[in-house]
Parts: sequence; structure tokens; C-alpha cells
Amino acid sequence: MKPRIDYTQVSPAAFHAMLAFETFVHGCGLDPTLLELIKIRASQINRCANCINMHTMYAREAGDTEQRIYLLSAWREAPCYTRLAVGFGGFVDPAAIKAGRLAA
Repeated sequence: MKPRIDYTQVSPAAFHAMLAFETFVHGCGLDPTLLELIKIRASQINRCANCINMHTMYAREAGDTEQRIYLLSAWREAPCYTRLAVGFGGFVDPAAIKAGRLAA
């Protein structure tokens, strides 16, 4: 799969800000599998196959289960997520709705 955009070329400053944010998030103590689930969900909403592919691979490498990855698009009804994961799902979807990327 091919990335849609080369962030390093389009906006080097935004790319460096994303890297700084990524460094911060990985150092804040959250479970790496939860971080990847957040990224998978955002990638589903953005309909980016390359990102979904990449983040599901990283989630598996971090030890997440196939069940949690497969059920992510229906996270509200799936019993396999912790309260923290549901909380983050409750953050990602409303942000996408506000941005007009997801229907309410």
C-alpha cells in the first residue's frame, strides 16, 4: 500500500510537530496497544488503508489481540475493551464528528 501523502515534503514543520507529539504520547505511560487502537480508529474514520495496515501491524507487535482489532469499528458494543479503551473511543469518534469526518 502506498501512503496518500508525504508529510515530510508537504509540511516539514507539521511532520516535526507530529513526531514531538508521538514522542510525548509514548512517554506518558499509556499502554502501547491502546495507543495503536486509537490510531487504528482514527485511520478507519479517515479511510486510510495504508494507516490501518500499519497500525494493525504495530498493534499485533505490541501484543494486542485479533479480536480487539477486528471489533474496533463496533467498539461501543464489543465487550473486549477496558473502560480506558472505551473512554478513548469516546474521544476519537466525537472529535471526528465535530470535524465532519464521521456521521453522528
